[in-house]
Amino acid sequence: MAQPRPARPRVAVTRSLPDGVEARMAELFDVILNPGDAPLSRDALAAAMADCDVFVPTVTDRIDAELIAAVPDRLRLIANYGAGVNHIDLAAARARGIPVTNTPGVLTEDTADMTMALVLSVPRRLAEGEKLVRSGEWKGWSPGGMLGYRIGGKALGIVGMGRIGQAVAARARAFGLSIHYHNRHRLPAVLEAQLAATWHPDLDAMLATIDILTIHTPRNPESENLIDARRIALMRPHAHLINASRGGIVDEDALVEALEGGRLAGAGLDVWAHEPSIDPRLLALPNVVMTPHMGSATYEGRAAAGERVIRNIRIWTGGDRPPDQVLEGWL
Repeated sequence: MAQPRPARPRVAVTRSLPDGVEARMAELFDVILNPGDAPLSRDALAAAMADCDVFVPTVTDRIDAELIAAVPDRLRLIANYGAGVNHIDLAAARARGIPVTNTPGVLTEDTADMTMALVLSVPRRLAEGEKLVRSGEWKGWSPGGMLGYRIGGKALGIVGMGRIGQAVAARARAFGLSIHYHNRHRLPAVLEAQLAATWHPDLDAMLATIDILTIHTPRNPESENLIDARRIALMRPHAHLINASRGGIVDEDALVEALEGGRLAGAGLDVWAHEPSIDPRLLALPNVVMTPHMGSATYEGRAAAGERVIRNIRIWTGGDRPPDQVLEGWL
C-alpha cells in the first residue's frame, strides 16, 4: 500500500533561489536551503537526498543512477528547478518509483531572446567591436572596418522545433530570415504556415543550405555530439552556429577545428560541454561570442521557475499527479 504523502514535506533545495521563492517555500514546507549557493559535492547531494521527502536539484547537480539507487524510501519526488532534465537519470528514478518534475515553458521567451541576441551579435561581430572600442585601438569609421554579414534574407536552420525553437522562429521572421527546421515530428500545417517554416526530415540536407544554425533540442543519448565533425563539414564556410540549448550537443573539438580552419564563419555559445570549464582554444578565437549559460537568466524567469516547482510539490502533496511530471518521451 502506498505511503501517505506528508502534509508539510521536508524539501531539500541544492542552490540559492530567488528570495521570494525561498520565502514561499519556508511558509509551505519544512525546507532546507543552500544560502551559500555553491554547488553541492556528491557526498552532500547524497546526504540531502537521504534526508528529505522532496528533492529540488538544478542543472549543476548530476543525479545519476548510483545516487538514486542509494536513497531511502523517504524520497518520494524530485522536483527539478529548470526545464532540462538531462542531469537526472530518469530511468533510475522510474525504477525506484520516484516521479520527476521540471519547469517547462516559463523560460521559453527568455531563452529565445538570448538566442536571437547571439544570432544578431555573431554575424555582425558585436563582441569584437565592443572589445575594439574598449581597447582604445579603434581608429574611427572606415568603409572596410568591422564588416560582418547581413541578417535579413538569410536562411535560419532550427534543430528542435519545440517551444523555444518556435519562439526563435517567430522572432527571426521579424528580422527577415527564412525559417527552416529539423524535428523528429513535423509541425501541424497551420503552425508551419504561421511561422512560414519549412520542415527538413533530413538534418544533413538542411545543414547544407542554411546560413545560421540554432540548436534547441534536449541533451540525451540521441543528441550527444549531434553536430559533429561530419555535420559541421556539411555547413557552408560563411555559416554561423548558435547553441543556447545544452553543451555536449555540439562536438566542441570539431567546432574549434572548423573555426580555426576557416570552415565556419563564427559561433555563439551560451552552453558548454564541461561547464564551467571552457576550452582555451575557444577563448582565443575572435569569431566566437561566449556567454555564461545565461539564456534564461531573468528575474522574472527565475521567479516563475520557482513558483512552478512549488506548484508541482503542492499538487503532489495533495495526492495528485504533478502537472509537470516528466514523461517517457524524455528518455
